[in-house]
Amino acid sequence: MRVDDLRTTAIGFGSVIIIFAALFAFVGVDELIATVRTANPQYIVLVVGVTLMWLFSWSVSLHTVLQTLDVHLSYIGSFFVFAGAMFSNNVTPFGQAGGEPITAYLISKTADAEYETSLAAIASVDTLNLIPSISIALIGVGYFMTEIALGSRSNIVIGVTSVVILTSIILTIGYTAWRYRYNIEHRVVNAFTPIIHWFANVVPPLPDTNKTEVESRIEGFFRAIERVAANPRQLAVALSASTIGWICQMTALWLAFRAIGIELRTTFILIIVPIATIAGVTPLPGGAGGIETVLVFLLLSAPLPSVTEAIAVTAVVIFRGAIYWVPVILGGGVVAWISSGANIGSHS
Repeated sequence: MRVDDLRTTAIGFGSVIIIFAALFAFVGVDELIATVRTANPQYIVLVVGVTLMWLFSWSVSLHTVLQTLDVHLSYIGSFFVFAGAMFSNNVTPFGQAGGEPITAYLISKTADAEYETSLAAIASVDTLNLIPSISIALIGVGYFMTEIALGSRSNIVIGVTSVVILTSIILTIGYTAWRYRYNIEHRVVNAFTPIIHWFANVVPPLPDTNKTEVESRIEGFFRAIERVAANPRQLAVALSASTIGWICQMTALWLAFRAIGIELRTTFILIIVPIATIAGVTPLPGGAGGIETVLVFLLLSAPLPSVTEAIAVTAVVIFRGAIYWVPVILGGGVVAWISSGANIGSHS
């Protein structure tokens, strides 16, 4: 790993430590420890189990997209590769944006697929995962609006409004980029070809690439995206698997609260999990620190008398501890295994 990469990683994790220290100080370390000690281990095991179900569900979505692109990877292979994908997302800044290139490498190496096809596959999965989160959040908002007067939840309304605005911006940018993708392709080719020539001259082992080859690879990426979008049956399967994965995440948060004797209302879970996930785009490794802070803020902003600061932080730490560390531990082993040249199953 280069010195710059090490420095960026160190700064990222250093920021995470500072954020958690501030969060724990806000609650009070003694009160937090006392609350953690009340947690039921059986529920914590269930949180981990549901986390594995979430990983498997989203790996099914990846498997389905790969099938659409004629890339053959077994279900178990897809599961391990997706765990590696989540590992790369969790240790790089900006969430999926930082981890996607590494994930594409894992797919191409494991399934013997072209890199641009692999990149298109994981980009498609990330995009598909966004759709159920928005839908579930809107369902939660609609139900929430019918239950509680607007005046009693001004902070959470701000959160909901923010996610709607951000979602609209993301969808608008995505639509515009797709509509003008060939213009973007032309600009990217002209911009990156000289950079590739420069790197090839500076670092002799790197192969030089002409403008035609760069253009061909980018066109291959767009064609792969088009193939996924043109298969409604496979899209439906991938979206269903993605939706199940989101439900698993929300169930994990509900179980985390049950572990400390609190039964959190489903309405709030439907809203706060998708909203908090947006914090994953921050320049923190996997959004760690940012997602937890947003979750705690939303929980304390909602009219939940039984949820104190210590309870909110404890439940979030249990929930995010599983969601973050299970993929890091499992996926880290997968990345090391694939990097060593091992095969994890490339048949369907």
